[in-house]
Amino acid sequence: MTTYAIGDVQGCLKPLQALLQKINFDKTTDTLWFCGDLVNRGPDSLETLRFIKQLGHSAVVILGNHDLHLLALAHGVGTPRRKDTLQPVLDAPDSTELLSWLIQQPLVHRDEQLGHFMVHAGIPPQWSLNECVSYAEEVHAALRSPDPTLFFQHMYGNEPACWEPQLKGHERLRVITNYLTRVRLCDPQGFMEFDYKGGASGIPLGYQPWYAYRQRKDDSLAIVFGHWAALEGVCPVEHVHALDTGCVWGGPLTAMNLKTGQRFSAS
Repeated sequence: MTTYAIGDVQGCLKPLQALLQKINFDKTTDTLWFCGDLVNRGPDSLETLRFIKQLGHSAVVILGNHDLHLLALAHGVGTPRRKDTLQPVLDAPDSTELLSWLIQQPLVHRDEQLGHFMVHAGIPPQWSLNECVSYAEEVHAALRSPDPTLFFQHMYGNEPACWEPQLKGHERLRVITNYLTRVRLCDPQGFMEFDYKGGASGIPLGYQPWYAYRQRKDDSLAIVFGHWAALEGVCPVEHVHALDTGCVWGGPLTAMNLKTGQRFSAS
């Protein structure tokens, strides 16, 4: 029985299937952790959702920014982007079933027994992992509400750019969502920078990758994350593992054995 964490699939079903063949994935005994962004930009978003959904309990899924964008569009919020490949999902006969499943997925996943914590983008240095789980659940509760449209209407935007415990309402949910699904860089106080999308060199003055701050309240678990393809899977911080290797941009799709740390890739 093996658990693998997999970086951003983004609708690249054929590389995913090739990767699962490479690791000899067995649905009856193995588990796959998906670091978010199951869909968009790649050619097979609809088929990817169908494939991962049918894995049932063998798949642990968290939401990324592209998944939330799809859900927002499905609720009549937001504008399709030029590079989106989401319309087949919205038009599919099983769209309601697929999106109802997707919106039930959390924003983080913690497994004490395996010693790992999964997030799509990042965690501000001011949060412990317990706080991160609690704040993520606030967003998840809004998504599970009878009508999450109001959440999506206020989801987009870069402000507030920093966490404050006294934040309330839509601003509170937006900043939590941005940390968990969009952040790459922040300053020591947790102020986010959203424009930079390059690699670990050339970072704007005053900012660092979110994982670089050693004052993090809680380092009890190893962290796996996706979102930042320009890192090419390289993170210099011990026990923090970058898994988005840019499959949708021509790179490989990467899986990591959570027990051994061994990585496998397929294109």
